[in-house]
Amino acid sequence: MATLGDIGLAAAINILAAIVFLLAFAILRLQPFNDRVYFPKWYLKKARDDPTSTGALIGKFVNLNYKTYFKFFSWIPDALKMPEDELIDHAGLDSAVYLRIYIVGLKIFIPLTILAFVVLVPVNATKGTVHDIDKLSMSNVESGSQRFWAHIVMAYVFAIWTCYVLYTEYETIATMRLSFLESEHRRPDQYTVLVRNVPPDPDESISEHIEHFFRVNYPEHYLTNQVIYNANKLAKLVEKKESLQDWLTYNQNKYDRNPEKRPTTKIGFLGLWGERVDALNFYTTKMDALKKEVAEERERVLKDRKCIMPVAFVSFRSRWGAAVCAQTQQCKNPTIWLTEWAPEPRDVFWNNLAIPFVELTVRRLLISVAVFFLVFFFMIPITFVQSLANIEGIEKAVPFLKPLIEVKVIKSFIQGFLPGLALKIFLIFLPSILMFMSKVEGHTSLSALEINSAKKYYYFILVNVFLGSIIAGTAFEQLKTFIHQSATEIPKTIGETIPKKATFFITYIMVDGWAGIAGEVLRLKPLIVFHIKNMLLVKTEKDREKAMDPGSVGFDQALPTLQLYFLLGLVYAVITPILLLFIVFYFGFAYLIFRHQVINVYNQEYESAAAFWPHVHSRIIAGLVISQILLLGLLSTRAAGQMTPVLIALPILTIWFHKFCKHRFEPAFRRYPIEEATIKDTLERVNEPNLNLKEYLCNAYMHPVFKTDEDSDDDGSETENWKDDDSLVPTKRQSQLGTPKTSKNLSTGTRTDCALDI
Repeated sequence: MATLGDIGLAAAINILAAIVFLLAFAILRLQPFNDRVYFPKWYLKKARDDPTSTGALIGKFVNLNYKTYFKFFSWIPDALKMPEDELIDHAGLDSAVYLRIYIVGLKIFIPLTILAFVVLVPVNATKGTVHDIDKLSMSNVESGSQRFWAHIVMAYVFAIWTCYVLYTEYETIATMRLSFLESEHRRPDQYTVLVRNVPPDPDESISEHIEHFFRVNYPEHYLTNQVIYNANKLAKLVEKKESLQDWLTYNQNKYDRNPEKRPTTKIGFLGLWGERVDALNFYTTKMDALKKEVAEERERVLKDRKCIMPVAFVSFRSRWGAAVCAQTQQCKNPTIWLTEWAPEPRDVFWNNLAIPFVELTVRRLLISVAVFFLVFFFMIPITFVQSLANIEGIEKAVPFLKPLIEVKVIKSFIQGFLPGLALKIFLIFLPSILMFMSKVEGHTSLSALEINSAKKYYYFILVNVFLGSIIAGTAFEQLKTFIHQSATEIPKTIGETIPKKATFFITYIMVDGWAGIAGEVLRLKPLIVFHIKNMLLVKTEKDREKAMDPGSVGFDQALPTLQLYFLLGLVYAVITPILLLFIVFYFGFAYLIFRHQVINVYNQEYESAAAFWPHVHSRIIAGLVISQILLLGLLSTRAAGQMTPVLIALPILTIWFHKFCKHRFEPAFRRYPIEEATIKDTLERVNEPNLNLKEYLCNAYMHPVFKTDEDSDDDGSETENWKDDDSLVPTKRQSQLGTPKTSKNLSTGTRTDCALDI
């Protein structure tokens, strides 16, 4: 077990690493040629001039103004200056609410830390037989002591304060969301629903069937529909073409710098082997062939009826019509004509729209099983790595290093730093695996992918990082123990080991939450990648913008990490209060770093209007309930059985509070008020009486591969611009419905409303 000295050494290492990262960032951000790496958001907004475009040659690369170097940390007050309303306009509500989660952490844990150190630490430190950090924890209170009443009272106080903060924050964020939606300018998704599992009809095409269904059921509100094509193969070809274009640009730039020598390449994989040929001719020939293949595939997709999926984006003349359709059942059979709010166009994950609806249930079942096995199988290598990342494990694996390991400084480094670092490194590839699983599940928006990936990640870190670090043994040993144990024994088993693992979690917080967060602001990988691309691939200003990698918050990783820190803080607030100091420092430091990143760097791919907040709230409540159950288990092991019944009401009251918040506030995140839709529609008709909504929506949900692109002129295939026309395609059913006639026919490659514009 790590001592206070070990933790002190680990803290010194992590603080030193964080300072080095921050100093490197403070210097690198001042250099003109790094400006696009550290301020990409402003370039994308066309609100910043490139300092390398003017001035002397040296001044384009190095900041020669020595006075600026004395203001190393001027970025800190700059990051805090922007008011929240301006931040929402600048970065969106998602980013603003994400930052508020750190504020919630500070609001909860600063008072808890003060109370814990005023009340619990003196109670824990009185008498006792243990030493070092455990002297400040419940481990130092002798069994059966009446001092445990202080912990029970504080558990109630901490729960009440946490629930109060969460309630006020839920109310605030719900109000922010409704105000944001109210003030938001017109967007295509406000008028559009995604319709899934459209039933087949022998007399009509899918687009015709959709149009007739919605004209009959929403006669005054239906506007148009855009069917979904299975263009996944075409998308892969377009992606391959873009990759080839990069290679062609690289070799063209190489030739332009040295016209006397033609660049060459080998025709094997990545140019590593095979016959050496002229690179420009080779890539130009491949590009021409691929353009032809892209054009042929595009034509095939548009003409082949089998490529049309029973899915469509259906748009309405009003927000009211879209709200009613998205939030109601469309027919007697609840498995067909399924409707939901359409994601905003940039939030759509096009690949999964082509997945048949029946297949989705099978996919999600298989992924659920896969996630279960991933969680428990992954615990085996994690347990193995952590067993090596300690004194006993290393001495057993490499006994000849024992004299070196026993050196005090090295021993402190291993016990206080290495376990947290080993776990952090081992988890690097996990988010990518979980995101792949979420994609296989078939979610149709980037926001849904991130939230579902975040859920999987949370379950993983709950079992592997939290419970897996507390309970010794392999995954199947733990699973076997849980299966054969009485349900009342599980909290006791875990409760016994919780105080012993406080030092491990402290080292993990320092590695991940101190040095790791400081590394985030340095952006070392995007810095290197940008300069490589800038040197090899950039020819135009558009190329330079593509070389920038602003990234995004990445809710699939950021939210579970935050939820883990809430869980650790709530569990150890009563048991080992000293851990709260590290939690508070994390929330404050991370808030500062991510506020800077949100303002200057991150470019969020979509805007969900804080739809993820109920998920965050539920996980914090779950952490609070887990902390209360584990405290019950811990007290039951300390001969304090007569006190534990007092705690039984606490998790029950906490769950009741969660249900109350869910019924009170969650509808604002799951539904769109009809009243609000009516108000916005009325104002729009008054202020913009000549608005051509159909023209505005017609191409809003066009698949990216069908948009007019660079090769449209080359291969002669252009997207048609359709006229604003309310007519229907003639079908066998037309006489029955009394619908007007039209001269266009989908089977010839033309359209129904905006259907073909996908």
